[in-house]
Amino acid sequence: MTIAGSEQVRTPSKTDRDALIQLSQANVIERLSANPEKAVTTLAMSGSIDDGLVCSVTQGSHSAVMDMGIAMGGEARGPSPGFFGRAGIVGCVAIATKMTAAREGLEFRSVHVDLEMDSDDLAVFGLGSRKAAPLQTRIMIQIETDEPADTVSRLVERVLDADPWYLALRDPQTVSVKWQKSSRGELGKLGTPAEAIRQPIDEDDTAAQTKA
Repeated sequence: MTIAGSEQVRTPSKTDRDALIQLSQANVIERLSANPEKAVTTLAMSGSIDDGLVCSVTQGSHSAVMDMGIAMGGEARGPSPGFFGRAGIVGCVAIATKMTAAREGLEFRSVHVDLEMDSDDLAVFGLGSRKAAPLQTRIMIQIETDEPADTVSRLVERVLDADPWYLALRDPQTVSVKWQKSSRGELGKLGTPAEAIRQPIDEDDTAAQTKA
């Protein structure tokens, strides 16, 4: 129990949080089911590098900085792109597991995800016989719960079948790339990968807000 002025404000319990998660998702599902065409969205992110290797990326109101370590010529001013790639998978799997449990009325007290990824560092320089893509990835999901093991197992299977960033790593997909030569001061002004960049997410744009 916390005190705010003369009023008492109760700190939500884990059960309260799960109920809120459940209700929030039910509302999103209802809205998207009523307008399935709005469920298909495009999110746009941009990144720029000037001097050195520091890359500043933005998506809507969010931003992050990436860099390489000193041994690679960077300044170590932020994590590497690989960190964010692995973080996306770990975070997406963990959050999807927790929110699916809450949506289905199961109590998962905590979810912990470990990821190990093997790669050939020489391939990053275009050398050797291997590709630069990860050679193998291992994911371990630990769940603290009193729910039956078979119930948990089936839930994890459903989660992975619908987890965007796990599937982005696991499944082949279509990726297109274009490049443009720009004059000084024109970077970021000549076009985007799509014909029109998506506008910033509106607070009422449910479909876009459901995506990472």
